[in-house]
Amino acid sequence: MPDIESLNADAWTVYGQRQLNREFMPPVPDQLNWTPWEGVGPGAEILDEIAGKRVLDIGSGAGHHAVHLARAHGALMTAIELSPTQHKRAIQHFSDVRGVRFLKSDVVEHLRAAEPYDAAYAIGTVACIDPLYLLPALRDGLGHGARLVFSALHTNLHGHAPSSVIVPRQEMIRIRDQEPIPLQMWVLTPQLWEDVLVDYGFRVEAIILLRAPEADNPVIVQLIRARRISRT
Repeated sequence: MPDIESLNADAWTVYGQRQLNREFMPPVPDQLNWTPWEGVGPGAEILDEIAGKRVLDIGSGAGHHAVHLARAHGALMTAIELSPTQHKRAIQHFSDVRGVRFLKSDVVEHLRAAEPYDAAYAIGTVACIDPLYLLPALRDGLGHGARLVFSALHTNLHGHAPSSVIVPRQEMIRIRDQEPIPLQMWVLTPQLWEDVLVDYGFRVEAIILLRAPEADNPVIVQLIRARRISRT
């Protein structure tokens, strides 16, 4: 695992421990929430029909989105999380949910040994992993025609625009009334995301910019929908 991913795993471990300390657990949502703002963006329909299909939740955190897809849509979920504290949050609340298995593992290492998935998604977490490390594993770990959908930061709280080169920059994980937690993110332009996805065997079908409901909030989130088109 690259050094930056290890540093980011430590950041999410701190985050998970803070949430454990404050006994905070988000409710299982009525739909997938791709952004920090409830109800902004599409729901599970963007993943295609997933009933009875094997779906991978990358960086599943507290596990509530994976539980939603299993309960409401009949997906066979693998919720994978590298942070031990985030994994602990999930299994404390959802270990008995049918249709979901929770794994504490590096997603790239998992994909190297797993049977190909029918679909995969990530809510904000793909940008915390070097795409040149993650995308080859997703190329090999998704079946032909599998859908990949993920949200990623586009413009941050300070209005900083995305980068046109594949390099990480420092961003912050924020919890209300607590010190922000620094981590490294790949905040890329839509065109660069499309280029690198195409390089690794995906066809990008749509990139949607999702904006905050408050007019004075500069944060914009990209929602990227792609499909695995070939296997080599």
